Amino acid sequence: MWDAYAELVKACAEAGPIDARSRRLIKLSLAIGSRSKRCRPSHVRRALEEGISADELKQVAMLAIPTTGFPTAVAALTWIENITDFQ
Repeated sequence: MWDAYAELVKACAEAGPIDARSRRLIKLSLAIGSRSKRCRPSHVRRALEEGISADELKQVAMLAIPTTGFPTAVAALTWIENITDFQ
């Protein structure tokens, strides 16, 4: 099952012209919007490993305000800062 899922993830990533950096930011925003507790830290850590700055990740949380609401965006900012401020 896991191998099939990994292949699906890869196929989805390669299905269009969006570059890896943009895909990571999009995935983080989807994790924020869906309030996915399991995905959020993973996407933040991977983004940092891939060279995306803490400020860029925090902006993703700010961009969530109009769409997901202030409480969801602040929660996202809090968990982003919990990871980025201690790296």
